[in-house]
Amino acid sequence: MNKQTKTILIVGIIVIVALAFFYPRWNSRNSNENSGPVAESSAPQGLPVDVVEMKKQTLKNELSITGTILPNEVVDLRPEVSGLVTRISFKEGQYVTKGAPLLYLNDDELQAQYQRLQYTQKLFESQENRQKQLLAREAISQEEYDIVLNQYNTTLSDLKLVEAQIEKTVIRAPFNGVLGLRQVSEGSVIGTGDVIATVVNMDPIKIEFSIPERYSNMVKLGSTVFFTNESSDQVFEGIVYAYEPQIDAATRTLRLRAEAPNKDRQFLPGMFVRINYVLNEIDNALMVPAESVIPELQGYKVFVVGEGNKAQERTVEIGTRTENQVQIVSGLEEGDLVLATGVLQARTGTDLQINKLN
Repeated sequence: MNKQTKTILIVGIIVIVALAFFYPRWNSRNSNENSGPVAESSAPQGLPVDVVEMKKQTLKNELSITGTILPNEVVDLRPEVSGLVTRISFKEGQYVTKGAPLLYLNDDELQAQYQRLQYTQKLFESQENRQKQLLAREAISQEEYDIVLNQYNTTLSDLKLVEAQIEKTVIRAPFNGVLGLRQVSEGSVIGTGDVIATVVNMDPIKIEFSIPERYSNMVKLGSTVFFTNESSDQVFEGIVYAYEPQIDAATRTLRLRAEAPNKDRQFLPGMFVRINYVLNEIDNALMVPAESVIPELQGYKVFVVGEGNKAQERTVEIGTRTENQVQIVSGLEEGDLVLATGVLQARTGTDLQINKLN
């Protein structure tokens, strides 16, 4: 190999080594230059947040609770005296009016006593008339007349007593209502502890429910409840008419009762119902999502959108809480944009990217 060839070979090796060293750096620089504008365009513009615009609205402070349907009146029919059932004059499931005779007990002995007392009463009545005439002529003493008069009055009292006993042998409906299933038969001897049937008045119905004690001071007689049950999607209204005068120490709740019409007998006693109880209504209320309110040692705060779409901290005073909202009493004005998301990441002066306006 001559000297010229060696020189060419050495130069070629040097060029190859130089290219291998400098080409990756040159290619990397070109890549950085080309990707630079793209990186800048994908850089975040601020903290993405959802905001809520403050608008005055009517706040219905209501509770979602459960309750039970109660009858207006219910009673188990029982006889006041023991006796043999001679006649049953009702049918199961029948609607009856107050005072309607439902069952008769044997009263033969009482009727015989009553008839005997009637004869005695007539005898003493005639004696009292004769003695009264004799007393007027001073033919007898006052004492003799008083004895006959007392016998006559005593007989009248005995008659009334037997009449009352005879009346007890007829069991009557105590109020308007629907009869349940019959528990006795004709020919059976029943006592004062035996149930004949149940009478239920279910128009109107009563709705019984309980609320937490912290709401007890907001209860008002005449306030409205809305309720539904599993058998229908229709919403019905009731009126609160009474509540217990004390808190249940075991559950820390206050028991209330509402009343609602039930002419079609759609609701039966014992039914389970879902209730929305309207405690009160507040006009021109400012409401924010519950997650927007941040508790602090000195109270509460929220973040609003300030100038230049920057986060701004506001100290607020809260009022009524609902299931997912909080009333703001002071610290915000109508039209303010309050952060509903990104609250924990936000700081005063943080750039904001508003994604949604509710």
